[in-house]
Amino acid sequence: MFLILGYIIILAASVGTYAVHGSLAALWMPMEYVAILGLAIGGFVASNGIKAIKATVGALPSVFKGTRLNKALYMDLLAMLFEILSKVRKEGLMSIENDIENPAESAVFSKYPNIVHDHHAMEFICDYLRMMVGGNLNAFEIENLMDIEIETHHQEAHVPAHTVSKIADATPAFGIVVAVMGVVNVMGSVGAPPAVLGKMIGGALVGFLGILLAYGFVAPIAGQLEQKVEEEEHHIFPVEEQNQNEVTLGGDYGFDQTSVT
Repeated sequence: MFLILGYIIILAASVGTYAVHGSLAALWMPMEYVAILGLAIGGFVASNGIKAIKATVGALPSVFKGTRLNKALYMDLLAMLFEILSKVRKEGLMSIENDIENPAESAVFSKYPNIVHDHHAMEFICDYLRMMVGGNLNAFEIENLMDIEIETHHQEAHVPAHTVSKIADATPAFGIVVAVMGVVNVMGSVGAPPAVLGKMIGGALVGFLGILLAYGFVAPIAGQLEQKVEEEEHHIFPVEEQNQNEVTLGGDYGFDQTSVT
């Protein structure tokens, strides 16, 4: 929503103010735009692997959607963690075995459909509760695994934002390349009438709109992707904190927290 609003403001401030004293038709140079766009796409494909390309393309639609993370979702997450961990304290670790193996059918988890539908959060919760139930790892090992998984997810989730940011950094240079090519074309027609030369020079300078495209349209997408990743990470932090507290206090229900291998 705000991305589109920002685009409208950018267009009004640039193209709109230009239209007051100039002709918009002079800006219509489709081949220059195709060249800039083609160079940007080519650079994107050439500098990334298939995994990064798929992740970036898949993440782009999310910038036009509102965030699903809100106060109600956080409250549901904390309430669900409190309920499942209270069950552990009262009935023991084995009491949640069926819950974590079939979360969709769990009497506890099914009360919070918004959390159950978040596959990443549910996998994170169930995986570490399963480790607690299995008792194969001590508290410090589980805490270390949590930190490693979150760090790995953090790096992978930032790939689309970093990729789009690199495209934004390169697009001004692509615009300059197109402008220089236009100037070369003008120099080859130096004997043409002034009216023709003026149009050709104007068309060449349109290439500098690559700067506007980079900082006005591509860079905001990278910023939106970055913000969404940060929001998702804050969504996971309460899960990590609660699970770490439980494994630290695991001795209360027979979880070995002292044996460090």
